Order: sequence, then C-alpha cells, then structure tokens
Amino acid sequence: MRLLILGGGSGQLSLIKKAKELGHQVVVSDYYPDAPGKKIADFSSDSSTFDLEANLKTAEKYEVDGILTAGTDQPVYTAAQVAEKLNLNQYLSVGTAEAVTNKRVMKSKFSTAGIPTVKYKILAPDFLEQDLKDFKRPLVVKPLDSQGQRGVFKLNSIAQIREKFNKVLSFSRQDQILVEEYYKSNEITISGWVFDNRAKILTVTDRLRFEEDIHIGICSSHLFPSQYLKKYKCQIEKLAQKIVNEFGIVNGPIYFQFLIGEEGIKVNEIACRIGGAYEGDFMPELTGVDILKMMVELAAGQEIGKTALTDYSLQGNSNHLSSQLFFAGPGKIRRITEINKILKFPGVLKAGLNYELGNIIPEIENATARAGYFIVLAENKNQLQKRVEAVYDNLKIIDQDGNNLVLREIGENFGEGPEIQL
Repeated sequence: MRLLILGGGSGQLSLIKKAKELGHQVVVSDYYPDAPGKKIADFSSDSSTFDLEANLKTAEKYEVDGILTAGTDQPVYTAAQVAEKLNLNQYLSVGTAEAVTNKRVMKSKFSTAGIPTVKYKILAPDFLEQDLKDFKRPLVVKPLDSQGQRGVFKLNSIAQIREKFNKVLSFSRQDQILVEEYYKSNEITISGWVFDNRAKILTVTDRLRFEEDIHIGICSSHLFPSQYLKKYKCQIEKLAQKIVNEFGIVNGPIYFQFLIGEEGIKVNEIACRIGGAYEGDFMPELTGVDILKMMVELAAGQEIGKTALTDYSLQGNSNHLSSQLFFAGPGKIRRITEINKILKFPGVLKAGLNYELGNIIPEIENATARAGYFIVLAENKNQLQKRVEAVYDNLKIIDQDGNNLVLREIGENFGEGPEIQL
C-alpha cells in the first residue's frame, strides 16, 4: 500500500520508518523542502499540512491508499477531510477532527457536555472591555487552531490583550482568539487508544512545564507514572470515557491534557493523535503496545492486533520513564555532543538534536525553540533521576565563549511542586 503522511519533521520520522518497515510506500507532505522525513520517504510534496486542496492533489497524484499524521495536531483535520473526499480509510470523521483541532468547537462541546474546563471567552478584534469584566486576572490568550504553545501568552490587562491580539492571530487561520482565566495548576497527559468507542488508557504522565515572563505552558519533559495517578485514576478514566462519548471518537489514538489545581481536574485540550513527546517511540518499551504500528494499520484499513492492548494494565506497570524535551541557548553553537554518545548511557531509549554546528539557538518563546530530546527508562524513580542526571552531565552545546547552553535545571524537574519559572 501507499500512505500519505502529513508532516516530515523530527516528530514524524518514527511513523515514516514504521510505515516502511511494515512494507508500505510513503509519501511525505511538508512545506519545508528540507524536512528530514523527505529524505527517508519514497515520494514527497512541498504541500503545507494545512492545505487541503494541495494535499488532495498530492494524494491523487500518488494514488495513496491511506493518510495519517502522528505527533502533530492541526494536520489531523486535513487528513480527515482528504480521507473523506477521496473515500480513503477513515478512522476519524471530519466533524470530530474539527472538534479536536479547533478550540472554539472544542470549548463549546466542553460547556454543552458539562466537561470541566477553565472559564473562557472567544474574542473578535473589536471586543469590548466589558466582555471580560467577570474574568479574574491574569488571563491566557491562545490561537483557536495552533499548537506547540505558539501565540500563547499570559497577560494581566485588556491593554496587553489588545497589544498581542494580532500576534496571536498570526499563528491562526481564524479571525478570533481564545481568552481563558489562568488556572494555577499542574498538568497531566493521558495517552491511549479507542476501540469501538471504548477508551483504553496506556499512560498518565506529568507534563512538566516552565514559564518565562508572558510565555507559559512550555513543556520540558514528561514523567511516568504521574504523581497524580493513584489519587485520580478513577476520575481520569471516567472523564476520558466521557470525552470519547461526547466527541464521537470511535477508533484510534487519544491524547488528552488535564489541569489539576485547587478546583480539581479541568480539561485543557484534547487531541486524536499520538502525543508530541515521542510517545510513539517509548510506548513499546514502556507498555508493550506498539502504537505507531497500530496507527499505520488503522490508516491502511488493516486489522489491528489488540492482544497487547487488551493485556496491558496501567495500574500494574511498575516502570518509570522520563521523556526529556530539553532547551538551550540562546547562542551560536561551536561544539555539540554527538547523539551516539548519549544513546550509550543506561536506559536511554532514543535521543535526537534539533540543531547543528553553526546554528543559532533563539530565545525561548514556545516549543519550537527546543534543542532536542532524550528518553530514559528505569525500574524506579531514584534510578531514573540518576540516569537523567548522567545524560545531562555529558550533554554539551557549547557557544563561541565556551559556555554550555543546555538548560538542565528545566529538564531535571521531577514533578515535585509547582511549575518552574525562569
């Protein structure tokens, strides 16, 4: 079979490799001509993953049998539309795909269904001050259809919102923005799979974040198991199933982000994809479930092996894991540790870098500034911390002045306490 994969960035490489490993030809669609996924694909297109018409043409040109994406959010909607229009294997309806990628629709369904979420408002550019008179400060503004914390700001006044309004819109295809009350909380992520409308949770992780001035929610690592799993397990399972029911999710991957604070659990966002912390890479080792293989089989219309999923027990999983999404900079790179060296450390499942020698690392504003990642597996928390520490001891990104730019203090946060502020 021939599959069209939307996105050729580092987060999609494992999906591309898995599809080829399973005997499929792969077409990669990405508007970056040098996207790394194109180097290992059989065919490629410079179509934006957001561009429906361009991807329809690509799918028709290469006569693909299925279309999918993994750790990226907005292309889920494009994939569903292409699949419907070309009568390809479709696991997600267009309506559901829109609801899980457009925060206007998503939040509306939360409210209608009684799914707990933070207080919010959808604002147009000509909004009035009284529109937010009942909202507590600070406020969080977001694009309605973006990802990776692009265009997300924590603000304290109406004047600041007006000042940032066009900046937020620059990351969106909509003409309105989302405004929420800031909820002081920690965050967990729920990854799982839906079979015939039933949610099976594979992992609950602490999504560890940091703040810098107005930039918030930037993820630095995922930690399994979550510190909140034991206390909130039943509530998490019930809420996840309620979301599946209300959004009409029938089959496929789910990735939910919940906030836990003084007012309990509130749903931040939901997605029908694999998470962006390289869940597809660590799931087989951590849970025994090859979620990337299942994704490929689903898109190809093949029967999905359910045994590993059925046999898996979240409560019985005694492993510990940290997916480190590390940051560095800013500065120009003069010397950098080779990934092969990192991969030799005990427990390291996978690692990668987003920059090369001579590159300039920018100031951190969102997740796009991430310097790289490494995933560490261990038998207990103490062993995990030591293994992560050992990697950071040897991870160097050296600038022109001989300084190590790696911000290890962000990554070595193991979820004990509030989110880090720089």
